Amino acid sequence: MEIYNRAKRTIGLIKRKTGIDFGTIRELIPLERGRSGRISRLKIVGSNRTFIIGKELEIRRALSETHLYSSAFVVDALETVDGIPSRFVFHGAGWGHGVGLCQIGAAVMGEKGYKYHEILAHYYSDTTIDRQY
Repeated sequence: MEIYNRAKRTIGLIKRKTGIDFGTIRELIPLERGRSGRISRLKIVGSNRTFIIGKELEIRRALSETHLYSSAFVVDALETVDGIPSRFVFHGAGWGHGVGLCQIGAAVMGEKGYKYHEILAHYYSDTTIDRQY
């Protein structure tokens, strides 16, 4: 019964967030990823309708009550019966902008007294900081 309830909640969440009645969701298919591995196009296949979300932020909003931290994830359909998964599991690969600087790590370094140039040097070791004005 719990598996059925989880699947029903997922269907309800996606319907509420997108405004689309997909029916029973059969597949969540990443169609395109950016250089950082984040999904930029996601196909949602339902028994009533198929739709492609073509913006990374909209993908994150459609799959979470608030929004996912990142679209850098893979999705597994589990406990599939007659082509219908009872749940989807997302395996994330971090969060942020995908440019190599951990926001939490940088904030902790700042709290510990590191200067901005030290924090940047930590994350971008082969770069220099130059004044442009």
